[in-house]
Amino acid sequence: MESILLHEDRLFPSDSATKKVARTLYQEIRDLPIISPHGHTDPRWFAQNKNFTNATELFITPDHYVFRMLYSQGISLESLGVPRWDGGATESDPRKIWQILADNYYLFAATPSRMWLDTVFHDVFGLTDMLCSNNATEYYEHITTKLQDASFKPRALMDRFNIELIATTEGALDELSHHGALKGTGWDKRVITTFRPDDVVDASREDIVANIEKLGALTNEDTQTWQGYLNAIRARRTVFRAHGATATDHGHPTANTADLSTNECITLFDKVRTGQSNAEEQELFRAQMLTELAGMSVEDGMVMQIHPGSFRNHNTSLFNQFGRDKGHDIPMQTDFVRALRPLLSKYGNEPSLNIILFTLDETTYSRELAPLAGHYPCLKLGPAWWFHDSPEGMLRFRHQVTETAGFFNTVGFNDDTRAFLSIPARHDVARRIDCRFLAELVVQHRISETEAASIAKKVTYDFAKQAYKLG
Repeated sequence: MESILLHEDRLFPSDSATKKVARTLYQEIRDLPIISPHGHTDPRWFAQNKNFTNATELFITPDHYVFRMLYSQGISLESLGVPRWDGGATESDPRKIWQILADNYYLFAATPSRMWLDTVFHDVFGLTDMLCSNNATEYYEHITTKLQDASFKPRALMDRFNIELIATTEGALDELSHHGALKGTGWDKRVITTFRPDDVVDASREDIVANIEKLGALTNEDTQTWQGYLNAIRARRTVFRAHGATATDHGHPTANTADLSTNECITLFDKVRTGQSNAEEQELFRAQMLTELAGMSVEDGMVMQIHPGSFRNHNTSLFNQFGRDKGHDIPMQTDFVRALRPLLSKYGNEPSLNIILFTLDETTYSRELAPLAGHYPCLKLGPAWWFHDSPEGMLRFRHQVTETAGFFNTVGFNDDTRAFLSIPARHDVARRIDCRFLAELVVQHRISETEAASIAKKVTYDFAKQAYKLG
């Protein structure tokens, strides 16, 4: 049976001189606390602090990185126990589901998912043999038994992983009951929320009309009027800040922004709230709302994250059966220079505005994003994201943005994950890759090793705290 391969020099350069520098830099930052300023872990885990149930519910059911690969090989989501929107039957035996992962684990060779999973299996659960068909039962029983121990409760794991802070992401209509339950425990300072108003801003959503009404009921504002709608969003931002939020997040299809007159906004909003908007008007509404939300960030100081460029729910049939976030979102071309100009023309020189830009379109790194962040004081570049938070993707990011934006216009790493146990592994990959990149600069005599060590600490820890205003 093959052993899990976690070489101490993994991801470092192969030549000895650069490897030596990378190793030295890494040793200085490997044990720094983890700041996880953006992600999608479930706040219920930390509020209730209950043991995870079994290996399948932890590693497969919530992780679309895992089941999208299996689906690509013809394995149905029903067989993986993924819940259906339409109430259809799915596999309920976690052992059968785990066996499917084990039988097909070879599919993940050379993917970041494989690296993250191997690291978790080895470092968190003490397993040394690679997962395969023959040891599936042994793996399942070992992990599930371990999960029942008090040391594997979410808060204990957060301490063990040296996670200083973790930010979850909730929609505008979320009542934040789990974050509220953390109030006064001390954990409310370590588990904070992020305001993501897509549920009341994305006019293309099938539930947008109902959601605008719910927003009004939640805030006691008249959301049937444009001003009442904006007031309601401001009210929700205030509630989120009271639960620790320092940032907002916006997952729009594009980075388009607009600067319409008040009368134009009223006319457009009336179409949206009554369900009478077409696709072009829905895009214009999202564009206007990014500008409105930037103005709110100028007012209240919340950091604005923009995550554009995903073609959401590309598989219509799968969406109708299983809903959102089921592995069928696809990267697409994204424009930033023209798209952001209306917003930047209005607010781009405001000293209190802070925007972090992400992309799934890597062709924009050196052509658009680095020059934008290298000019506008309000802009910073988020790290390689989603499909690109691989070792190769992280290197591409550094190579393409550093020449124009440098290091200080970036924000360090964020894991952006639902897979809680993979957070240390993801951050370790980022730390190793950054040390590799810095080591290359050192051996090329472009920066000193002392300066590289200083930058390594900043991209690992300092930049995230500063960019997200975490103290």
